[in-house]
Amino acid sequence: MKQIQTSNAPAAIGPYSQAIAVGTMLFTSGQIPLRADGTLVEGDIKVQTRQVFDNLRAVIEAAGGTLSKVAKTTVFLKDMQDFVAMNEVYEAEFGGHR
Repeated sequence: MKQIQTSNAPAAIGPYSQAIAVGTMLFTSGQIPLRADGTLVEGDIKVQTRQVFDNLRAVIEAAGGTLSKVAKTTVFLKDMQDFVAMNEVYEAEFGGHR
């Protein structure tokens, strides 16, 4: 088991890691729209979702991976009215890899 840490994503603010690599699998922590400096991104759900993907990409790349290797995701939304807009960013980030 190997802890993954990068300064290109927000630091963990609790007793957890940005990610843990176990063999060939990588388990990332949940992300919210924080910049690497810890400040919260203001804006609509698209802006917030882009920041979350920036964070995830940074952590995954620090472990030597790419978004194209992601096998499972979980998304929590406060308001289902944001689903379509969030999903547009999600689809653009993953492209043909779904």
